[in-house]
Amino acid sequence: MQTIVSRIQEFRGGHYEYGVLQAQQLKETPYMANRNYEWIKRRPKFSLDYGETKSLYQKFAPAIWEELQGLQDELEISDMEVLLNLAHYRVSPRDSGCSVYFDEHSFIRNYDYHPNTYDGMYKLFQPAQGFAHIGPASRVTGRMDGMNEHGLVMGYNFMNRKQPFDGFTCFIIGRFILELCRNADDARQLLKELPHRGGFSYVIQDKGNDSFIAETSARDIAFRESNVCTNHYEMLDTENRRYLTDSLERLTILESAGYPSKAELIELFTDRRYGLFVDNYKSWAGTIHTSFYDKENLVAGIRLGENTTLNEFDFKSWLEGGQAGLKEIKGTLDTDLKFTNADWQKAKNL
Repeated sequence: MQTIVSRIQEFRGGHYEYGVLQAQQLKETPYMANRNYEWIKRRPKFSLDYGETKSLYQKFAPAIWEELQGLQDELEISDMEVLLNLAHYRVSPRDSGCSVYFDEHSFIRNYDYHPNTYDGMYKLFQPAQGFAHIGPASRVTGRMDGMNEHGLVMGYNFMNRKQPFDGFTCFIIGRFILELCRNADDARQLLKELPHRGGFSYVIQDKGNDSFIAETSARDIAFRESNVCTNHYEMLDTENRRYLTDSLERLTILESAGYPSKAELIELFTDRRYGLFVDNYKSWAGTIHTSFYDKENLVAGIRLGENTTLNEFDFKSWLEGGQAGLKEIKGTLDTDLKFTNADWQKAKNL
């Protein structure tokens, strides 16, 4: 078992300045060196087009493009390094397994993936342009799940790696939803318009309890109604992976939950006896965090690894000028794999 840490980052202001701040913090860690090392180990199986990426950002999220410019200027990196590590256009996902449940009062999800890809950063951002939001970061500029100032909650689940095409990855699409959408209708429209790189389902619920699951691929998109989601399509079933046993087993657990309380939900998602929390980290399918959102009261919570404490944030108070109250979140993982912000070379020598 090892202790893991996710830092809390708060910022209010313009996107360019936000990019500069994030770059300054990145320079204090081995994050960029680790990312570059990963690309040396496994060469990317895609091409990068700066002009195409820039034009799409300017169409959908021009302010976030300014954030990328702030990161680039402060880090003093090339256009290609920005595209490869920060812009998240044309990047292939790998297999993982996540579980989502929501009802009128609660939205909870487990994020299962490989620790070496995990930023270890939880962000609260109130931009000068766009909606304020809270949630765990992915690849610096992306979000794995989150809630915005209007009580819109988002999470996504991996579906497949079949024939990816030019498009945005899940983590930056998650950020677009939180920063650009006021309600579920806005999110539906945005997801229809965006080019999708690969196969993911996006689980959306707004403060008025309008909700949907959007099944997306590089070729199609379909919307369905449900309050649970794992890692297979219901509508786009011809795009499913061959092996669905684990996903179907977790779906059965969720569908059998009944009407659980908040405490019962957290226990269901974080106690490995129930089958949703897993530790297959080297197989890209270990539970790294559990997020909980109360959209009515604008309260967000996160449990990192096997830490039994749900760290909660009064996002409504923060929006009114308060502070997060925490500087970092701690937990434990049953693996020697490290987060991306850790010194991998040093860890190898310990």
